[in-house]
Amino acid sequence: VMRTRSPDLRTLPSSTVATCRARPISPMVACLSLNENDEVRAITEGWGVGFMGIGAAPEWRHEDMPVMPKGRYRLMTDYMGRVGTHGTQMMYRTSTVQVNLDFASEADMVQKMRVALALQPVATALFASSPFFEGRPNGHKSWRSRIWRDLDASRTGMLPFAFEDGFGFQRYVDWVLDVPMYFSYRDKQYIDCA
Repeated sequence: VMRTRSPDLRTLPSSTVATCRARPISPMVACLSLNENDEVRAITEGWGVGFMGIGAAPEWRHEDMPVMPKGRYRLMTDYMGRVGTHGTQMMYRTSTVQVNLDFASEADMVQKMRVALALQPVATALFASSPFFEGRPNGHKSWRSRIWRDLDASRTGMLPFAFEDGFGFQRYVDWVLDVPMYFSYRDKQYIDCA
């Protein structure tokens, strides 16, 4: 995550930083270390930015978060307000690194999909890096994971059918086509479909 406001984590309350330093594996300590890296500092010097290896904004309130200036974000924000309880937090207050896996055949896709889904809880635990919310410990190792558990149930979460006999391209495409559309994009205009 790259932020232009309050990038120096040393500006966090001393109690928060002390809590981070007391933990053997702390994303905030990792962030402090990253920003002390000579190569990172050489790139960011003079820009007023810092880097944080975190999954959710640790101190900023929802109203402090900038909004992506894209037409689809207005439609998505409206839609997220109608499903789940954490949709806009996910959109504006979390970050991620995505993994895309290629496959050589339908059988290869099925195997990779099943392994990837089965490893999700392990990946969540390994990369849990959002223990703070609005400047305070939030009681979770991964607040980001907590947010994702209460989004739009029609498009997030595990896919149990991927472990059923006969799972393949057709079953996945059927599921995708049943997920309600947010919008379509025609003639350079976003059309609300929700």
